Amino acid sequence: MSALSTNSKDIRVVVTRKMPAAVEAEIAARYDALFNKTDVALAPDQLKQVLQQADIVMTTVTDRWTEEIFNTPGIRTRMLCNVGVGVNHINVAAAKRAGITISNTPDVVTDDTADIAIALILMTMRRLGEGERHVRSGAWGGLRPTFMLGRTLRGKTLGIVGYGRIGRAVARQAAAAFDMKIIYHAPRDPRIDDPATDGPAGAERIESLDALLARADVVSLHCPATPETRHLMNARTLALMPEHAYLVNTARGDVIDEGALTSVLKERKIAGAGLDVYEFEPSVTAELKELENVVLIPHLGSATIETRTNMGMRALKNLDQFVTTGTVTDQV
Repeated sequence: MSALSTNSKDIRVVVTRKMPAAVEAEIAARYDALFNKTDVALAPDQLKQVLQQADIVMTTVTDRWTEEIFNTPGIRTRMLCNVGVGVNHINVAAAKRAGITISNTPDVVTDDTADIAIALILMTMRRLGEGERHVRSGAWGGLRPTFMLGRTLRGKTLGIVGYGRIGRAVARQAAAAFDMKIIYHAPRDPRIDDPATDGPAGAERIESLDALLARADVVSLHCPATPETRHLMNARTLALMPEHAYLVNTARGDVIDEGALTSVLKERKIAGAGLDVYEFEPSVTAELKELENVVLIPHLGSATIETRTNMGMRALKNLDQFVTTGTVTDQV
């Protein structure tokens, strides 16, 4: 595909959500940029207007790019520049039919997202969310030897579902810091694909999800959101987990059937859960919010100043490349 223009200031770039100041400054310096000053997710009709007005759209997971939106007449947009790795919010096939190139931002989110998974494992197993609420409520009466006992991470088995960059980073941290035994389930052996970011040497590949769930003390989800992984954790699969086990999700919300998860947590059929993403995000199943044995945080996986800035800059690098060459290294 050919470059868009010899003068970058002739290229209209619409940025659908507020970005770190350094990123917005770089975009504004190079392009005819329009920013979402309200930082509220755009409605479908607004997204249609954006496609008619912008040459390139810098977008995030909060924008729902459906097939209907890509059927908009008079589309001007040539590229959707996604700030994030997952693109399940974009109907990729419909975008391509409309002649739109899509890019994402791999690599830069890995470590901070892995940190959040480790944090959720700690919070759930050590009951830290419950304990923090207990102190804030004024109910705490001091240390008691049997009060609010959790579980140690050391020596426990961590089952990782989806063994890509983030899954392998979690495995490395858990093994090195907590001496956890790592088992994982993935469609193919990713160590062959990306040896530079291998998991720990002792990690064991498990051929079936069912077998992994039965063996793991903690299950951490790192698979992409696809039609095949929707409700991967459902009433049947959750029932395979031991009663002492914990479930952590920093992948995508619809990998879990929240109704089924709520039921097993209420009935104490698993010990607890830690969630950073939600099936109906930003809505959270009301009953989940009433349970003490679940930790709920607001999609903070990549939420550091450093990583969000790096994501924006990686997206801008893709944008620049597309403008000048018509190609993209991080093309989806």
